[in-house]
Amino acid sequence: MATNKDLLRKGVKYLTGALPLMFLGPTLIYNAFQNQHTNWHYLVLGIGIAFCLSSMFLIFLGLKIIMRGLFND
Repeated sequence: MATNKDLLRKGVKYLTGALPLMFLGPTLIYNAFQNQHTNWHYLVLGIGIAFCLSSMFLIFLGLKIIMRGLFND
């Protein structure tokens, strides 16, 4: 059973793309809750939530591709 290295690289690329979003999302959400007195509160909160959701999606997709590369599905 050989490993498909192209799929492995593709999966790792998705995971490295998710890494900055994992830190930016909660940071933006925290910042939005600390600055509730400004008008930009809801926009920053929405962007932070979108970053968190996209990070979770990229992690799921990256792990799915890595598993397909390892087990040749």
